[in-house]
Amino acid sequence: MKTEWKQRLTLFWRGWGFSILIAILIATSFKSAIADWNDIPSGSMEPTILTGDRVFVNKLAYDLKLPYTTWHIAHWSSPRRGDIVVFYSPENGKRLIKRVVGIPGDLIGMINNRLFINGTDIEYEAVNQDSRKNISPDSYFHQLLYTENLLGKKHPVMFAPLQPSIISFGPIIIPKEKYLMLGDNRDKSADSRFFGLVERNRIVGRATAVVISRDGSFFHPRFERFFKSLT
Repeated sequence: MKTEWKQRLTLFWRGWGFSILIAILIATSFKSAIADWNDIPSGSMEPTILTGDRVFVNKLAYDLKLPYTTWHIAHWSSPRRGDIVVFYSPENGKRLIKRVVGIPGDLIGMINNRLFINGTDIEYEAVNQDSRKNISPDSYFHQLLYTENLLGKKHPVMFAPLQPSIISFGPIIIPKEKYLMLGDNRDKSADSRFFGLVERNRIVGRATAVVISRDGSFFHPRFERFFKSLT
């Protein structure tokens, strides 16, 4: 009986097993080094990215890594100020998604939630109510919405004046190969103000679009957010 099962396993491996193994390696290598998605479990990037979004992560945005590792094989670009990136937290290795606010060489600081970069006070403009339509009332209650202009890169941010947070820091000079990451939901984000600067080799890739979105479960899709570009 054992000999018969051994023969069947050998035939299966020769016929289908090897092909299945190769297919799995190709699929996981693609996910590891080329493209992936990231599910959003919290509101730290609201109003840009909502809880329940699944975002597309372009792992070839800046470089090519050896599959299953963080080793860089080739490099053709660097994260820019304003990019939304996925990276591994320097605090606990958890995969996070935030916005690049400070790049190497920047002199950057914050006073009462207002950024200044390289001697320029960042501009903030009030946002109209239309930007609240996809955010639950609980999420923006007692919050203020603005457009933040990161020296040419505009994006929405939210502030919660009643929420305890770090609203001032610096100024600091961002060292080579390090980046300062902040959440767009500024007072409800655990970011570089808490865990420090992020090294270049911890950055997984750039988040470019919402693939699908759901409000609570897959039975409540937010179709208006499907394939929405991220800026």
